[in-house]
Amino acid sequence: MPDPLPARHYPNAPITEAIIDLRVELPANTQVEMLDRVQEGEEESYPVKLPLYLEQVQVSPGLTASAVRRQVGFRFQSKDEKYLFQARTDGFTMSRFPPYEDWDRFQAETQRLWAAYRRVAKPMKVLRLAVRYLNRLDLPLPVSNFEDYLRTVPQVPAELPQGLSGYFMQLKMPMESIKSTALINEGIIEEAIRPSAVSIVLDIDIFRTDDVPSDEDGLWRVMDELRKAKNQVFEASITEKARELFQ
Repeated sequence: MPDPLPARHYPNAPITEAIIDLRVELPANTQVEMLDRVQEGEEESYPVKLPLYLEQVQVSPGLTASAVRRQVGFRFQSKDEKYLFQARTDGFTMSRFPPYEDWDRFQAETQRLWAAYRRVAKPMKVLRLAVRYLNRLDLPLPVSNFEDYLRTVPQVPAELPQGLSGYFMQLKMPMESIKSTALINEGIIEEAIRPSAVSIVLDIDIFRTDDVPSDEDGLWRVMDELRKAKNQVFEASITEKARELFQ
């Protein structure tokens, strides 16, 4: 395996959303209504509570399709709109929106509210851990070659027009050293932040479903490994010219 790339701090990090996700198995008798108790004691910091629904399509024997909507939990938004967490019957998710501060503060807030979820929901088992970061790279026009900024880009045959007005690509790769998987989505965002730029989404999701620890120390040790792997994927995906945009 190649040597790890050095970790970097960017004053203008392109992060649009940072996510920590824990999927769980709850006791069979868990009622979705009880999950609103995760907000107890947090009403001032997280005053906004909204129900979460899952919509499923069911097909009857006569091949008639109908949508079924059922509540699966709640989402709670912080007063400053920088944090949002979900308490669901299948897990807990924490999101941080710009301006992103640092991993330590994000992780600490997640651990604090995860403890409240765990107290209320009493999960029997943690099934999946994930760290996901959505980045938006605003590349100044004109862009003659996406390879100036990104190290993985679509290859267009020489016989075809070389201009791209849109693309989407996905890479899925095992990260065997940490028993995890990296899922990378990259593509052009149709509506750029400004007319003088083309915006690229670089969505990096590192997750683990095998051999997930059951103890708290183990959970967060793995979560830190996923975060370091996410950083490696990000740094390996961009060029020095891209890094200049974040300074």
